[in-house]
Amino acid sequence: MILPIYVYGQPVLREQAKDITPDYPNLKELIANMFETMRQADGVGLAAPQIGLPIRVVVITLDPSSDEYPEFKDFNKAYINPHILETGGEEVSMEEGCLSLPGIHESVKRANEIRVKYMDEDFVEHEETVTGYLARVMQHEFDHLDGKMFIDHLSPLRKQMIRGRLNAMLKGKARSSYRMKQVK
Repeated sequence: MILPIYVYGQPVLREQAKDITPDYPNLKELIANMFETMRQADGVGLAAPQIGLPIRVVVITLDPSSDEYPEFKDFNKAYINPHILETGGEEVSMEEGCLSLPGIHESVKRANEIRVKYMDEDFVEHEETVTGYLARVMQHEFDHLDGKMFIDHLSPLRKQMIRGRLNAMLKGKARSSYRMKQVK
């Protein structure tokens, strides 16, 4: 089922998400719905707060990027209770967008390497070091679980330059090709 994506201004996007347990109701169905919602919106990642749930669940698909990054062919993964343990490597700037900030794209600096801990869909714990594009996508999505958005990484000047578009979203005037839940 395709779910509405919560847009900038929705309080859940600024909440600290909670870890869940294996008995979380309908978790497999939720993850399937998140993948379907993300793909329909042409996203590469979706965090549960973006569909109104303050829980630590993220889905990522890098398959659409496999032309540029062949190693990500058929990459579709759910991350439950993910936490970044450490960041490292050089900081790299790259343009980012967000399904919760339709129409806004800005250059963001992020660590090129992270060490993460998470559970997979079967609640098997994993700890791994991730680099490059996947590390960037994970940092972007995991930020949502901590109540942050990529615009929080922008300089005051860049934030001022997009203020008008953010204010329009706060007034419920965002536009996109996918279902949204805007501030009324």
